[in-house]
Amino acid sequence: MTHDIALVPGDGIGPEVMADAIPLVERVAAAHGVDLAFTEYDWGSERYLETGAMAPEGFLGMLADHDAILLGAVGHPEVPDHVSLHGLLLPIRKRFDQSVCRRPSILFDGVESPLRGYDGGDIDFVVYRENTEGEYADVGGREHVGHAHEVAVQSAVFTRRGTERVVRAAFEAAADREGRLTSVTKSNAQAHSMPFWDEIVREVGAEYPEVSVESLLVDAAAMDLVRRPDAFDVIVASNLFGDVLTDIGAEVTGSMGLAPSANVDPGGEHPSMFEPVHGSAPDIAGDGVANPLATVLSASMLLAHRGEAVGDADASAAGETLWGAVEDQLADSSAPRTPDLGGDAGTASVLADLRDRV
Repeated sequence: MTHDIALVPGDGIGPEVMADAIPLVERVAAAHGVDLAFTEYDWGSERYLETGAMAPEGFLGMLADHDAILLGAVGHPEVPDHVSLHGLLLPIRKRFDQSVCRRPSILFDGVESPLRGYDGGDIDFVVYRENTEGEYADVGGREHVGHAHEVAVQSAVFTRRGTERVVRAAFEAAADREGRLTSVTKSNAQAHSMPFWDEIVREVGAEYPEVSVESLLVDAAAMDLVRRPDAFDVIVASNLFGDVLTDIGAEVTGSMGLAPSANVDPGGEHPSMFEPVHGSAPDIAGDGVANPLATVLSASMLLAHRGEAVGDADASAAGETLWGAVEDQLADSSAPRTPDLGGDAGTASVLADLRDRV
């Protein structure tokens, strides 16, 4: 079968990394007998600067016919972040009910953590982030704009359906891993939404007696991700808290350039989206030194997801091959490394080395 993938390179380093990485992904897929068909869409901030819109009218309908989406990056120094996010990334997540964001944080062999005393494999956790509501719900507004008494209201929205879906996904993951789940809230300060979250964690947790549950306030969780990252297995958190904690997770495991993610529709009715979380990195865009490994790992997650979704063992195997090639390269001290990992190699050199490993 053919897996129909929408490719949105986006902004900054996104297009240059995608241009170099996609041939590797296609090569590995073909070697496993997997047919990938990429359709590229040149949407993003450059389009916004030219036309006033990040993507054309009806772009969500265009994406709906694809099996999955691979996104490069979103963001530009001349475009406010709320404009770029609400013009492309967030509408995709919400329209396609991608309510579960899964972000692994792994200290790979051969990668140095900025934290003292941790070796490869010592840090290995995954964050399940609620992805379509919570603090990022587009509910609120501004009144009396331009006056001294101007007011802005931003309301968080937590539904039982949305909260339970991500909490259940996290418990399922914990049951398959080491059986430990950490729920992160701010229940002492947010007296309605976070106790509601805690209640659902307890309700769902009763169905998973084999999983031990720890509850942490977000400030304590942020501290502990630096103080004891090896103590975490599966973390579940709201949209905002999950966003912040996953950036910390990427840094303590070596680099944002190693951080992949999956935005998943758990019902399987819509395409899920996969993206590196390093952002558009405009300061190095065009220099050819961006780390492509987060993109390769995101493509690996895409293939694994497609394999599971349609029972395509070959797609799953292709995803494992990509992931294994990254692991082998990072463990090899003689392999090329981009500057974020302490080396001086460029994007193309890293990908050429990966091609020799698959």
